[in-house]
Amino acid sequence: MNRLATFAIALVLLVSATAGAQTRSRKTTRRNVPAKTTTSDAAASAAKLKGATTVANQIKNLTTFLYLLGGVAKEIEALDAAAKSGQASPTNERNKAQLKASFEDFRVGLDQLEMTFRTTPELQPYYTKIVGSASGAADAEAQAGAGHFIQAGRTLIGVVGRLSDVLVAMG
Repeated sequence: MNRLATFAIALVLLVSATAGAQTRSRKTTRRNVPAKTTTSDAAASAAKLKGATTVANQIKNLTTFLYLLGGVAKEIEALDAAAKSGQASPTNERNKAQLKASFEDFRVGLDQLEMTFRTTPELQPYYTKIVGSASGAADAEAQAGAGHFIQAGRTLIGVVGRLSDVLVAMG
């Protein structure tokens, strides 16, 4: 019996030692090696960020202008109606000229933005989304030139939508 007890104790020790060895994990240290980025990847990322920033700035400028345009356009229409009844206002003509110049400035800026996207290799994938923004601004400029400031503002809202779509695509 003594032999049987010794055998049982040896078996228990062997099984527990084997089980302990199986549950132990080996620890190896891994080095966190940053992924290698090439200079071209960094340049592409920087160009994309610069392009997105330019689009965002155009959106900010356009929305601020559109916010202010609503009140100014209504005031111009009221002054035009008063001018038809014989109360001409010289400041109204200056206001119209300034508004027309603002529409022209937006068209020029959007022309430059489209050209940047067309000629910068990193931004070319997004060119199809942005193309047409300048022509929309040109339409708005023509409407403003004809004195249809409210309609010109609505046209610019479409341009803002197109620019927003570009930002989403650049994600």
